[in-house]
Amino acid sequence: MARLSTLDLRGDRSDPRDRLPRPRVDLTAARDGVDASLAAVRDRGDDALRELTRTFDHVDIDDVVVPDAVLQEALDTLDDDLRATLERSIERVRWFHERALPAPWEDERDGMRMGVWFNPIQRVGVYVPGGLSPLPSTVLMTVIPAQVAGVEQIVLCTPPTGVDAHGNRTGWPNPTILAAAKMLGIDRVVRVGGAQAVAAMAYGTDSVPVCDKVVGPGNLYVALAKQQLVAEGRIGTEGYAGPTEVAIVADGSADPRHLAADLIGQAEHDELVTALLITPNEELVAPVEAELERQLTTTKHVQRITTALEQQGTVALVDDIDHAVEVAEAFAAEHLEVHTEDARKVAERIRYAGTTFIGAPTPVSLGDYAAGPNHTLPTVGTARFSGGLTTSSFLVAVNFLECDDDGLRYLADDVGRFALAEDLPAHKAAVDVRLDPDA
Repeated sequence: MARLSTLDLRGDRSDPRDRLPRPRVDLTAARDGVDASLAAVRDRGDDALRELTRTFDHVDIDDVVVPDAVLQEALDTLDDDLRATLERSIERVRWFHERALPAPWEDERDGMRMGVWFNPIQRVGVYVPGGLSPLPSTVLMTVIPAQVAGVEQIVLCTPPTGVDAHGNRTGWPNPTILAAAKMLGIDRVVRVGGAQAVAAMAYGTDSVPVCDKVVGPGNLYVALAKQQLVAEGRIGTEGYAGPTEVAIVADGSADPRHLAADLIGQAEHDELVTALLITPNEELVAPVEAELERQLTTTKHVQRITTALEQQGTVALVDDIDHAVEVAEAFAAEHLEVHTEDARKVAERIRYAGTTFIGAPTPVSLGDYAAGPNHTLPTVGTARFSGGLTTSSFLVAVNFLECDDDGLRYLADDVGRFALAEDLPAHKAAVDVRLDPDA
């Protein structure tokens, strides 16, 4: 059976955005639930966090904050090989984000000294998913660039979904998430997830300090909570990091095994995943479908993968690689893979994507975990105007201007003309009073 829908765009070079696959969700119902959670936390603080955790995570918690002893135990009992992997990944992610630091500058012109300072945000909240797939990698991706930027305090929220060796709920978050948090020296770890966690970091409670910015991927409810709280002016955020997605541009040189593996790998996250294959080679579709069937027999999360592929999995047939570039730009994928001849040249032409993975040896999995670039990326097409999380996401750019008397006189006429053209004469007067004490 065909797992992927076919969208035939051949012969049609009009804007395809409204025809490209996206998950269909009841946003009204989701927003109602988010609004209720936000109001509860705003009004009742920690009590609401305990109640909502009992409702959504089916765990009774007393202390909201994870004690240091629990963090230390998670680190002490961490598998040695996994600990070594985390250490190596931490070094690579830190290396990448140190190179992304923007440089302050200043210079002189016309009697003025001006430039830009980059000041770290004072307190940042990070959200780490812990539901269907607990993501210790997200601890690295959200915390390390904040630390490189010089953020003073970092608060981490993650749901209490951890289990012991026998599969019993512990009441604490996933132990690998806790171990990673301890390795990075995070200031406070909170065992709360979902929209209520975002609300706690935005409004503040007795246990959770108010954060200036909240970042990190999450489900639809987490994404909507961040949107609402940004609209209220409570927090900043990195953009819309909702259910994940992948687009793959492929030509006849692509290996169907690789394409199928990467579509499955992304669909493993969630039933709302969007998996899009863009190709001018219709003959590629059948072997990819055959590989999907073969590989699904050996993968673990078959139900969620097949649901995602059957709901949002799509092959977009295009005229040629030029057309594929146009469609890929219109989709503006969170993750973009390019499997073509001259893959680097094709990739450079596609201007909008969260991260671009170039060539067959570069699957999305590398960026998800250990390579260095961040995996907290814009989704649902927002890569058209927003980039992924990076060091500059945790810095505030402050322009500055310092003028001497000569510089003031040099600009006075231009400022005065603008002020009068805009019918704001007091702006002109603010210059005149400095040049003429009798003005």
